[in-house]
Amino acid sequence: MKKILILNLLIIFLISCQQQRSINDMDSIAEEYVKLVLEVGQYDPVVIDAYHGPEEWKPSELSEEEKLNFPMDKLIQASDKLLHLITHFSETGLSESERMRRLFLEKHIIALRAKIQMIGGKKFSFEEEARLLYDAEILRYDQQYFIDALTSLENLLPGKGNIGERWNEFRSKFVIPQEKLDTVFSTAIEEGRKRTLRYIKLPDEENFLVEYVKNEPWGAYNWYKGNSFSVIQVNTDLPVYIDRAVDLASHEGYPGHHVFNALLEQNLLVKNGWMEFSVYPLFSPMSLIAEGTANYGIEVAFPGKERIDYEKNVLFPLAGLDASQAEKYYKILDEVNKLSFARNEGARRYYSGEFDREQLIDWLMKYRLSTRERAEKSVDFIDKYGSYIINYNYGLQLCREYIERKCGTIENPAKRWELFKQLISNPYVPSALK
Repeated sequence: MKKILILNLLIIFLISCQQQRSINDMDSIAEEYVKLVLEVGQYDPVVIDAYHGPEEWKPSELSEEEKLNFPMDKLIQASDKLLHLITHFSETGLSESERMRRLFLEKHIIALRAKIQMIGGKKFSFEEEARLLYDAEILRYDQQYFIDALTSLENLLPGKGNIGERWNEFRSKFVIPQEKLDTVFSTAIEEGRKRTLRYIKLPDEENFLVEYVKNEPWGAYNWYKGNSFSVIQVNTDLPVYIDRAVDLASHEGYPGHHVFNALLEQNLLVKNGWMEFSVYPLFSPMSLIAEGTANYGIEVAFPGKERIDYEKNVLFPLAGLDASQAEKYYKILDEVNKLSFARNEGARRYYSGEFDREQLIDWLMKYRLSTRERAEKSVDFIDKYGSYIINYNYGLQLCREYIERKCGTIENPAKRWELFKQLISNPYVPSALK
């Protein structure tokens, strides 16, 4: 009996040692992955969205001449080595969260390898790029889908001219005056924060700074600086509509990017010591989860009629806008948002050579109802960020379906917030949400 007890204790000890070795090995892979991301980022600064890891891990700054000599073969070899290690990594004895971590690393190393190839000149199709970078099998829509969606707007937007012209004329009544933008946006952020704190405990030190900028291809951006602090920039090149106040405040702030980054840092980097969460590579599956939850977070924080009531009673007066047409505005906007996938389809045709720049602008003006100026900005974004655009609409759809499939519906707000928090606090990848 004594021998059996000793043998059992020995087995437990050996299993424990094996588990600890596995965790340590994964830590080593994570460290090498972070350092490789930092090295790749030297050749394309857009690669790294945020880094708040050890300063000594950063490579020495390259000269302009060195940046011209991209060592693609060397970087591909390094990524292949990490990919081999992580794909052959035994999951025996790992917890559920550690298995999620292993898959997270695998998908992110695949994305990094693809980005290395792209920096080196490799061209992927729109679908291939989305799959490799964002772990996404994107939906395709034929032209008839958008034609049908436009038809449904005919009765909602009576008048002369095409639907795009009618929509943009009607929407012009809902522009936030430049001098009132900060007041409206800051108020929306504080409301989003108040609603988020009812369900999610944030680090005591969390904070943010809002800046207004120009000459950027995006509408707004969250620059996460670490230690639960963000700089939120709002681009004022184009008119900012009243609905964008809640959209941007929730998407960039609460419960969107700011909360997403703060929780991942707190739960996975600080508590677990998982160093892969010290870096945010922009062209990665993390971005699909980040953008998808940030867009879905708007619905979570401001569900259904609550949003319209809040805007009519608070934001419209602050902006000096007539709230009497708010219901009509949002009814039309709901229909217009069904056209969001037109940008994906236009980009796919742009990638394949079916569209040139001018044809893509025309497509966006017709099927996305963009003004020419806004369509040009959208093409600038696609030129710089490529298939990243799928993260906003496909990401929203994926996250919404995942949470609602688990009963996180508008009728069950506590459950929806609970599932939302889980999604932004753990190492999920998009393919695991299907």
